[in-house]
Amino acid sequence: MFPLAVQAQRGALGIFDGRTDVGNVTGKGTFHYDPATDTYSIRSSGANIWATADAFHFVWKRVSGDVSLTADVAFSDATSGSNPHRKAVLMVRQDLDAGAVYADAALHGSGLMALQYRREAGAKTQDIEIGLVSPRRVRLEKRGDSFTMFVAGPEGAWQQVGATMKLPIQGEFYVGIGLCSHDAKVEEGAVFSHVELKALAPVADPKLVLYSTLQRIGIDENAPVATVVYSSQGRFEAPNWTRDGKELVFDQEGKMLHVPVAGGQPETLNVGEATRCNGSHGLSPDGRWLAITCSMPTMPESRVYVIPADGGTPRQVTEHPASYFHSWSADGKTIVFTRPNHGAGNIYAIAAAGGEERALTTGTGISDDPDSSPDGRYIYFNSDRNGHEQIWRMRPDGSQPEQMTFDDRVNWTPHVSPDGRWVVFLSYESGTVGHPVNQDVTLRLLSLQDKTVRTLVHLVGGSGTINVPSWAPDSRSLAFVSYQMLPGDEKGSGE
Repeated sequence: MFPLAVQAQRGALGIFDGRTDVGNVTGKGTFHYDPATDTYSIRSSGANIWATADAFHFVWKRVSGDVSLTADVAFSDATSGSNPHRKAVLMVRQDLDAGAVYADAALHGSGLMALQYRREAGAKTQDIEIGLVSPRRVRLEKRGDSFTMFVAGPEGAWQQVGATMKLPIQGEFYVGIGLCSHDAKVEEGAVFSHVELKALAPVADPKLVLYSTLQRIGIDENAPVATVVYSSQGRFEAPNWTRDGKELVFDQEGKMLHVPVAGGQPETLNVGEATRCNGSHGLSPDGRWLAITCSMPTMPESRVYVIPADGGTPRQVTEHPASYFHSWSADGKTIVFTRPNHGAGNIYAIAAAGGEERALTTGTGISDDPDSSPDGRYIYFNSDRNGHEQIWRMRPDGSQPEQMTFDDRVNWTPHVSPDGRWVVFLSYESGTVGHPVNQDVTLRLLSLQDKTVRTLVHLVGGSGTINVPSWAPDSRSLAFVSYQMLPGDEKGSGE
């Protein structure tokens, strides 16, 4: 491993040891280090840093352990107005093969910033895009198998962006700067200045701080791009997409909030005297009403209430305590909810206007997270009735239970897309007990046409990620929350 004083080591390549064209690059990339200005200039062609194989020029140092790489990044003046998809990157890469595992902080020609990653050699690249355009300074940090991106604007304050991603980078690896033109026949240029490569010393007994990130992701199999909507310190959870497609509703610290899908600062939703609102809430099919699970000053246990979608006085629906909303029926006349009981859990239905509840499942196991299909034919849910949590469905009266997933992963929280083609659900590693938080999980899609399952995105999450229906009205994307525990000085770390 290189020493902490690596910044003092500068040669013809500055702080780096080597450079190479990765993948199929037309013409050799060029590089120049100017010690007088301490700047690194790269010119390169290259079709892309994306999909299953990359093509770009890479200036690197081979290292091991935990590192941070920081730089001011800009495209050369001579190439201004060129391809908006060209990319200048700070990268950690397992090896120099075109299809290697990697993570990078990528500045696009359009000014877009993204945390890109390839989890397995030869797999398709995924990314998390952010709303901040053309930041002044960029940082990529590797801590163990976790990768986090930070940016700083003109004022210089560091801001963590997006989720912390986990990748299987093993042993020695390559860290450095790179450029692709997004056109195999055209060269572009980029300049990296004030470059700093540091080894991150172990932190003794760190005080960890929770960060939450609300994202939306398209389900296109070829390019499932995730975009950050809102990120902050603390815990928030369970996004609902409004029926007009303009906002996301979620809960944080016992309150209900809403934020534009395009990003912005959340605003608090009026819930009257309700307190301790949690991640069990959802909008009615017509978008007029919001069911919430919360407490009241005179009734401290959780019950289901209904308020107008834009806020108002809660109306009580369920009588018994420890009731948790999960879904409206397709016609909006019935609410489906759960109630845990001494380690077990079952599913119930009640008229949205209130009245007598009826049990849809019984027994000592766990049946949880019911979600009504938009055609009214089924309720999807997860159950451990065959050994561990899998996705099931049943008729609205609880009859004809049918298992839908069959694997060794632990599957929770199914939600049917508005067009009835897909079910998204959350998968834990095999052997996971319960519905824990801050775990390595995946969001997966079950096709209701051919029953195949594919992974949409890997993340750190669990309870709170997709507790409630979070599909966009057009069924082309969905919202979720990821989590990361970081040392308390992580925002603004390093300087």
